[in-house]
Amino acid sequence: MSSTRPTVVLVHDGCSDATSWFGVIAELHRRGLTAVAAANPLRGLAHDSAYLASVLAGIDGPVVLVGHSYGGAVITEAGAAPNVVSLVYVAAYLPDVGESHHALAARFAPSPLLSGLRRTAFTTNDTDRATELTVPREAYRPFLAADLDPEVAQVLAALQRPVAERVFTDAPTVAAWRTKPSWALVTGADQALPPPLQRFTARRAGAAVLELPEASHAVAVSRPTTVAELIQDAAEAGSAPTA
Repeated sequence: MSSTRPTVVLVHDGCSDATSWFGVIAELHRRGLTAVAAANPLRGLAHDSAYLASVLAGIDGPVVLVGHSYGGAVITEAGAAPNVVSLVYVAAYLPDVGESHHALAARFAPSPLLSGLRRTAFTTNDTDRATELTVPREAYRPFLAADLDPEVAQVLAALQRPVAERVFTDAPTVAAWRTKPSWALVTGADQALPPPLQRFTARRAGAAVLELPEASHAVAVSRPTTVAELIQDAAEAGSAPTA
């Protein structure tokens, strides 16, 4: 008997892009794991989850699905795909069916970042308009990346992609963590996604929890080795025996 090693699919946060996984991917490659950084559209949970599901459908074999922050909501919905064997939440929240980010956040002290987000109108088609959000560059490091070098934080701020405001009010129609094993990394110094919210949703899901008390929201950049080690744990648990 041999085992099939899963492909790791990484889903980034809002106000971010796939390059945030650069260091984690390098570490995964050193461990012999194949990684795909999906381009999260950031237009809304149903739209983003459907896109991710199409990515997953094109991958042969088992998948370990990893989500950062809002990416956690996306993998909660799309993780119902049959080839997903485990879920990893990195500085993320694990919503239940019908539970939006705002509904969850209302149970905890508000994130100091939310009131400072920059709002910009955009056109969704020829007539409809909606709002998208970005983090002001001067706020990026203190709220998202306090444990990074200031120059690196400014590069990340410049690379960020706007996220549609509706991601905060959209809710999943399925919670993949209810049927699939989960791991969660809680960032104890997070100023963007409150650590109590991260802990509550991870423990509610029965996830294996690793907490880094001094890690910021940008933990995938500041602690890529630790993030990769947690993903490796999920990959090894999710390896499927084959003849």
